Amino acid sequence: MTSVLVKDLTLKFGALTVLDNLTIDIPEGEFLVLLGASGCGKSTLLNCIAGLLDPTDGEIHINDRNVTWEEPSGRGIGMVFQSYALYPQMTVAGNLSFGLKNARMPKAEIEKRVARAAEILQIEPLLDRKPAALSGGQRQRVAIGRALVRDVDVFLFDEPLSNLDAKLRADLRVEIKRLHHNLKNTMIYVTHDQVEAMTLADRIAIMKGGVIQQLDSPTEIYNRPVNKYVAGFIGSPEINFFEGTLDGQTFVTDGHEFPLAGYAFQGPVPTKGAAWLGIRPEHIVTGEAAASLPVTAEAEIDIVEPMGSDTLAWAKLAGQSVRIRMDGQAAVRTGDRITIGFDPARASLFDRASEDRL
Repeated sequence: MTSVLVKDLTLKFGALTVLDNLTIDIPEGEFLVLLGASGCGKSTLLNCIAGLLDPTDGEIHINDRNVTWEEPSGRGIGMVFQSYALYPQMTVAGNLSFGLKNARMPKAEIEKRVARAAEILQIEPLLDRKPAALSGGQRQRVAIGRALVRDVDVFLFDEPLSNLDAKLRADLRVEIKRLHHNLKNTMIYVTHDQVEAMTLADRIAIMKGGVIQQLDSPTEIYNRPVNKYVAGFIGSPEINFFEGTLDGQTFVTDGHEFPLAGYAFQGPVPTKGAAWLGIRPEHIVTGEAAASLPVTAEAEIDIVEPMGSDTLAWAKLAGQSVRIRMDGQAAVRTGDRITIGFDPARASLFDRASEDRL
């Protein structure tokens, strides 16, 4: 059953097109992440679904009901914003129950819903505190709880973790995933953080300039990005790109030839043409293991960044710096010459003109 359907949605502000003919079909219970850089239109799309912005054209359906022109309160959604926006003079319990009291819900039902939300979010000991006495993570739990007490089918999250420090973001990311697993509600989550997107999402919609570039599972987007922009946006450290030309089953760049045997082309195999070849830092192998791979080369280590669990090394190859993710105990130093290699089956090729996947 479709939970949320965005159909041919367009939003313009004068001559500026912010959303351009978007269509997304979100099944019931799915966790969809809208991912992109600032200004790509992801929060704008979420605000249209919430009813905070009116689209120029297109339709929005929630649970098979056209809600395009309905008020936010009538759409059956709960929204969590980047800002906690808690009432400072109220306790946690007061913040959780405020909307329900305004809706004149019976007191017994309000208490039941507040208690349930507090239990799910593990904030029961905080119910009598005021926001000033809470940490940032606790305040964000309360903000999530305020949406949770409404008992809605669809939750909308607009960058809810971006104001928190790294550890709190990681902790609350796990809590949100656990919340979705337990509740099984449809959730639409906006973020610019690819780690949040990859770890939380059933599917990711990567946006650029008001257009969805790719809508697929995290695994598919990571392994088979549809264009150079998606390949460069997903992955940390960023994917390595080599600019060169195709010559049959060989990619040629700055005097180096990379055989492409094993690479799965999207369509007909091009015989010649300008192209980009992308290979992720974690897919580059070093040392003796590299010698058995189809593509091998000698490279010189330029910079080493120890990161504990792994080591990020920068090497010079084909006239450019190449990022290599190595084991955290790798004994490499600046100036070392090493053998590197990779399997073309794990690479990505893009046409240089269109930047679409080949």
